[in-house]
Amino acid sequence: MNTYFIAGHAKLPQGMAARNLYDSITITLELDFKYGVIVDSSCTLATEHGREYIRQLLRGYCLGDGVEELIEKVQRHYRGKAGQAIQAALKDVYLQYELALAK
Repeated sequence: MNTYFIAGHAKLPQGMAARNLYDSITITLELDFKYGVIVDSSCTLATEHGREYIRQLLRGYCLGDGVEELIEKVQRHYRGKAGQAIQAALKDVYLQYELALAK
């Protein structure tokens, strides 16, 4: 296998449908070993549409370029209540990425 799996977490805001299921959002990424490109992803948003939208938004991004551009992309395209939680989870997953590189 030429990929690896990492996850990031962040607390969800009050009043969200997903809060009925989870207290936090989790974003998981399958990354290419060589380049750090997001091959696939998932998240714990409540609706299938929201999960698929985030999946499409993240796919193909190279974490080797840093996380700021990806966060800006989320700010530009995702207007749901979980926006800040998604951004925080991406920052957390980026920290996991940096730790994985250090090994």
